[in-house]
Amino acid sequence: MKFNSKIFTAASILLVTACASIGTPDGGPYDEEPPVLLEAVPAIGATNVTGNKIVLSFDENVKLEKAFEKIVVSPPQEQMPEIKYNGKRVTVELQDTLLPNTTYSIDFSDAIVDNNEGNPYENFAYYFSTGAAVDTFAVSGTVLTAQNLEPVKGMVVGLHSCLDDTAFTRKPFERVSRTDSRGKFTIKGIAPGKYRVYALSDANQNNRFDQKSEAIAFMETHIVPFASEAIRPDTIWRDSVTVDTVKYVKYTRFQPDDLILRVFNENFYNQYLVKYPREQHNKLVLYFAAPNEELPAIEGLNFNAGEDYVLEKNMRNDTLTLWFKDSLVYRADTLSMRVTYKVLDSLGNFVDRSDTIYASAKKRWEKVREKENELYEKAVEKFMKNAKKSDGYDENNPPVYVPETKKLQVRFTGSASEDVNATMRFTFDEPLLEADTSAIHVYMKVDTTWVPVEYIFRQSKNNIRRYELFAEWRPDETFRVSVDSAAFKGIYGGVSDKYTQEMRFRSLDEYAVLYLDIPHTGNKAIVQLLGKNESVVQQEQTKNSRCSFYFIKPGTYYLRLIMDENGNGVWDTGDFEKGIQPENVYYYPHSLDLRALFEYTQDDWDIYSPLNEQKPLEITKQKPDKERKKMNRNATRRFKK
Repeated sequence: MKFNSKIFTAASILLVTACASIGTPDGGPYDEEPPVLLEAVPAIGATNVTGNKIVLSFDENVKLEKAFEKIVVSPPQEQMPEIKYNGKRVTVELQDTLLPNTTYSIDFSDAIVDNNEGNPYENFAYYFSTGAAVDTFAVSGTVLTAQNLEPVKGMVVGLHSCLDDTAFTRKPFERVSRTDSRGKFTIKGIAPGKYRVYALSDANQNNRFDQKSEAIAFMETHIVPFASEAIRPDTIWRDSVTVDTVKYVKYTRFQPDDLILRVFNENFYNQYLVKYPREQHNKLVLYFAAPNEELPAIEGLNFNAGEDYVLEKNMRNDTLTLWFKDSLVYRADTLSMRVTYKVLDSLGNFVDRSDTIYASAKKRWEKVREKENELYEKAVEKFMKNAKKSDGYDENNPPVYVPETKKLQVRFTGSASEDVNATMRFTFDEPLLEADTSAIHVYMKVDTTWVPVEYIFRQSKNNIRRYELFAEWRPDETFRVSVDSAAFKGIYGGVSDKYTQEMRFRSLDEYAVLYLDIPHTGNKAIVQLLGKNESVVQQEQTKNSRCSFYFIKPGTYYLRLIMDENGNGVWDTGDFEKGIQPENVYYYPHSLDLRALFEYTQDDWDIYSPLNEQKPLEITKQKPDKERKKMNRNATRRFKK
């Protein structure tokens, strides 16, 4: 179905403007009743239809709300249908040639509302057939984001009777639907047979997966729609609060009606060098569009790449920082180099690409030096002015100004109150030339005496400017970290100041403990304890389907589980061409209110309960759209006449 959203939006604006003057005078009772459909031409369910125009007549003036978002035509149309409203009528004109022996459906959802109060004509689907019979099967389900089980709104869900996987990439869908705010969908007007089901973000609106950037979902097996007789309760109300009778009525249930599609984006590897800013003369940053499995090679064209800089890289190797050590090198206003990295060719093979770049500094070195000299002269002037005011000043033997040693900026994460499992980190503004560990002292307070304790000081694996401090931090005890002056020296001559921080580690009485027994997870599940914003507070791996969380601060928490099939410690996406589904993610369906001094054991987590019912609403970001106020028109409540 190829809709032009701009044309549709413009048309809707014109129609709304044209109908703005239609309405009832102010005053009178509040209208709470939806519009009533009086006539459809052709009639709903008509057969052997040849015309492409549908007219729907209502008992009051109506309009369309979010028509492009809500109205779905199936089979999907290459040309956008012309959908208008005027007064009490809604008109649909299909622009494509009608297919023979085909059931057409137009699902309006709740897009048709009355003109005055916006009361919707809900769950309305119009259908007809160009053949002798109407296909009536339907399938429904839910579309969720694979990584976090968020409902996906506005996702196109489609069917293919061709069971070959390539149909998804070569052919448009045969029948379609679109998900609502709960991720729910229903595809109607389906003929008997076997079908493959797919979901697609469909950026270019051609109903096929032809852009690797599009989010998708697929099922490994086909489905066979069917119908069966079922029974449901029907409540008759004496008034708005009193039940009169509950009857059980028969209805036709169309299945499958519980499909779950997990949406993911493939690892779309479109690698290139995005930018290479040089905000400072001595610092150049290379930003890549995607991670590099192999570290890019850098060849200096006007400097010695092997010796003239320190390389800082992040975990994904997509951000590389070059700290140039030699002032003779970084004084150059432009540094030229060749950067070689891996890209995919048209056959999907990794090949080398080399980019020659010319990295110009934000400011010319001449201007930088002028500013430095200006600051130096002002410092000298201030020094001499103060010296002349001091006692003992000798004009024949004036003091000599000695510039202050450049300060190395250091940030320490320790604070007055700390968690027992906290990691203490030192972070520096530039790479270190030297770290004197003998100048670092860690003490524990025993009564009134500070007793030295052993520690480990080491560079972080993921950041060359970050160092970690480990000691046997004990609950309910006070420690002191003391660092002598000049303990750390940076590659540009900066020297650290003296630093002292006392830290009292919280008592075990301030924490909760959580034990989990999660059947069928073995040794390969990653369990994450989540905060209210779904941030990861702690993470553990299961062992024999069990895991434990210690030192938990009192509060409300949630649980997420990742089945780490390949054991790499992270969630992995899927690959349609290889038939690989994304790794499974599950949520414990309830919040956990954990209190201090308590040990909790959870052994009721059924990870195989329906996925669309697992994620707690409190941390679900895609909330269901707010329902309009319903009084006498609640679809599940009938009042006794």
